[in-house]
Amino acid sequence: MTIVIILIFIALVFDFYNGMNDAANSIATVVSTKVLSPLQGVAWAAFFNFISAFIFGVHVANTIGKGIVDPNIVDNQIIFSSLLGAIFLTAAATHNGLPISVSHAIIGGFSGAAVTKAGFSALKIDGIIKVVTFIFLSPLIGFILGLIISLITLWIVKNKPPRKVDKTFRTLQLVSAAAYSMGHGTNDAQKTMGIIAVLLFSNGLIKEFYVPFWVVISCHIAIALGTLAGGWKVIRTLGMRVTKLRPFHGFSAEFSAALTLFGASSFGIPVSTTHTITGSIIGVGSIQNFSAVKWGVAKNIFLAWLLTIPLSALFASITYLLVHFSALYF
Repeated sequence: MTIVIILIFIALVFDFYNGMNDAANSIATVVSTKVLSPLQGVAWAAFFNFISAFIFGVHVANTIGKGIVDPNIVDNQIIFSSLLGAIFLTAAATHNGLPISVSHAIIGGFSGAAVTKAGFSALKIDGIIKVVTFIFLSPLIGFILGLIISLITLWIVKNKPPRKVDKTFRTLQLVSAAAYSMGHGTNDAQKTMGIIAVLLFSNGLIKEFYVPFWVVISCHIAIALGTLAGGWKVIRTLGMRVTKLRPFHGFSAEFSAALTLFGASSFGIPVSTTHTITGSIIGVGSIQNFSAVKWGVAKNIFLAWLLTIPLSALFASITYLLVHFSALYF
C-alpha cells in the first residue's frame, strides 16, 4: 500500500508540472495583450482549471488508462518509470522555456515502459493511432479555426472604431481565456487520472477500471496549483516570441483552441493543449501578415513536439530497466 501512495504522489507531481508548463497555454495570450497581469492571469487560469472538474466527464482518462497500453500488463514498475520519464522531460523543457506537449510526454513514457516489459504487443494500436493522428490534427484544427474566427470577427467589427473594438475584446478575452482554461483543465488533468486509475486497478484496489471521484479532484487541484506556479519562460515563448497579439487576436486564438479541446475531450481524445493553442496563435498571427509569425521560434517548438514522445519513451525505458534489474539483484 505504501508504494501505491508514493506512486500517487509522484503522479500528482507530474500533474503539477503539467500545469506549470501548460500555464503558458492558458495565459500567454491574455498576458501578452496586457488584459491581465501575469499573476492575475495564472490565478484566473488556475481557477477555471479546477472548475472543469465539475463540468466534464472522464472520457480522456479512460483512453489513457485502458486505451493506450493493455492494463493487464501494467505494474508498479511501469507506472513509476513512465511518470519519471515524463517528469524528467517536462521539467527540463519547462526550465528551458520550451512549450512541449506534456500529454505526449506521459503517453510516450507509458508506452516506452510497457514495450520494454512486454514488447509492442503491450500497446493498443487503435489508441496509439488516435494519439499520433491528433499530433498533426490538433494544431491544424486550431490553426484553421483561428483563421476562420479571426475572419468572422474582423468582418463583424470592420466599421467599428478601433478603440471601442479593443475595449470590447479586452472584456471578451477574459471569457475566452476562461473557456480555454476549462478545456485545458479537463483534457490534461484526465491524463494523470488515467494513470492513477490504472495504478489502483493493477494493485487490486478497484475491482474494475474506473476513475474514483477523489482522483478527479486531486488531479484538478494539482494541475491548478501548477498553473498558479506558472512556467514563466514558457509563457514568454508562447505569448511574446511567436507573434505579437492584441486583444482581438487573443480572443480568436483562445476561443478557437477552446472549441478544439471541448470537442476532443467529449470524444475521449487525449490531444496536446500546447499544440492546439500554438496552432491557433499561428493561425491568428497569419491573418495580420504571414511574416508576423516568427517562424524560427515556431520551428524550435515544432522540433520539440516531434521529439517529445520518443525522448520520454527512451527515458521511461531506461528507468524501467534500471528499476527492474535493481529489484532482481537487491
